[in-house]
Amino acid sequence: MNNGTPAPVRSPDKLKLIVTIVNRSKSEYYADFVQSQGVNVQYFVSAQGTSTAEMLELLGLADDRKSVIVGVVQAAKSHELLMALEEKFRTIRNGKGIAFTVPLTSVIGVNTFELLSNIRFSERFF
Repeated sequence: MNNGTPAPVRSPDKLKLIVTIVNRSKSEYYADFVQSQGVNVQYFVSAQGTSTAEMLELLGLADDRKSVIVGVVQAAKSHELLMALEEKFRTIRNGKGIAFTVPLTSVIGVNTFELLSNIRFSERFF
């Protein structure tokens, strides 16, 4: 019921950039997993590891082709996502990887923020 007082302004959730580096052969799996955890937007970049062929052979790694998956996650969900990724890195065969987050300090535009955070602040009428 609206009694003439304005509704309290909700502070937007903070966002973090999440970077996940995995073997290229597992990139689709991890992209799907990260998306299932609420990461709405993702970008892929092909990369190559920096280890020498001798080191790769010593470690039993055949492939140094990597994918870097970059996305945006709500800060409140970032720790849970990192812990879930850590579990996947330990349990998936040939699924080793690295994941980390970087805080975002600003985003221009409500629509952009809603898209990146995977939430909606208001109903849209078209």
